[in-house]
Amino acid sequence: MNFTAPLKADSIKVMLLGSGELGKEVIIEAQRLGIETIAVDSYNNAPAQLVANKAYTINMKNKNEILDVIRREKPDYILPEVEAINIDALFTAQEEGYHVIPNADAVNKTMNRKNIREFAAVELKLPTSKYEFVTTFEGLEKAAANIGFPCVIKPVMSSSGHGQSIARSETDLQNSWELAKEARGDASELIVEEFITFDYEITMLTVRNGKQTVFCEPIGHIQEDGDYIFSWQPMNMSEEAKIKSQEVAQKITDGLGGRGIFGVELFVKGDEVYFSEVSPRPHDTGMVTMITQSQSEFALHIRAVLGLPLDFIDYGAGASAAYKAKGDSFNPSIEIKDEAFTKTSYARVFGKPQSHKGRRMAIALTFDKDNSDKALQQAKELIENYSDK
Repeated sequence: MNFTAPLKADSIKVMLLGSGELGKEVIIEAQRLGIETIAVDSYNNAPAQLVANKAYTINMKNKNEILDVIRREKPDYILPEVEAINIDALFTAQEEGYHVIPNADAVNKTMNRKNIREFAAVELKLPTSKYEFVTTFEGLEKAAANIGFPCVIKPVMSSSGHGQSIARSETDLQNSWELAKEARGDASELIVEEFITFDYEITMLTVRNGKQTVFCEPIGHIQEDGDYIFSWQPMNMSEEAKIKSQEVAQKITDGLGGRGIFGVELFVKGDEVYFSEVSPRPHDTGMVTMITQSQSEFALHIRAVLGLPLDFIDYGAGASAAYKAKGDSFNPSIEIKDEAFTKTSYARVFGKPQSHKGRRMAIALTFDKDNSDKALQQAKELIENYSDK
């Protein structure tokens, strides 16, 4: 491959639509290869905008604004990094010859829980939990009665667990309904899911470059209100469950097509594997790969986008712990004790210009050559020593 320099007439250009902490790492990896980077988001000074060659702030749900910035910059690759985006703009851009990663149809399917669940369960016949879609509170009551309690209730379109809750009885339904309706994204329709009493859940990072598909070691994670707080790699699981997880991940990503990294979320019970969700981009639980692999999920994403080889080295076990702000601030400050910076641990601070209670602002990363449980325990201890003002 011929590599160029940024800000030249023949520069290779990557445009991110959505410029959070994951996008920031993608931008950094792209720039390591001399790629010109353009970060677009709905607010100024988003993390990826701080490190990109160019930055734009637009209404991400406005088709014309998205197309205007695409046509102005003429990127070689468009990487949608958030769910809250105008999908029609992506289809139009693709029709005009722009390369959407992985492709506009895959983004459309995965940004909507109804689309991806029906694609996985009905078309691909992957094992999933029972589910129903509802648009009214009366429909929610009926669906919950059919599926049984406890059940999981989510908007069909939201990110980072926003609007998600578990209803353990009929008395919880009103609160679940209100939480879902208040979520960012499209809450006009909800999905009601069977609560599977799984043993654990994993993310299977699956990378496609158009020639091969590779898998990272499975990542275990713990969520709170639908949003990740801890992840570790590798997850200790049976070889049979691991193989089945890779088979499910291969099937869903083959079905979606395109290039790039996919975060395939799976429930595991014994040796049985159930499909949950998939993101066609780097996954928040995969930030642990910044300390466990020679090529992080972000580096692999850029390699896959460019069609480069996907080989990498597993260094060993590691863990990540998310730090969420305790309050609101227009000038956020995070105190991290020196003990967090060692030869086997360090911090990543995202540099978000504003904090609000519960917003992810930083992570702790830890490494242990052989034991992910020890790495996880160290990450939990380190994150307890973070604080914000």
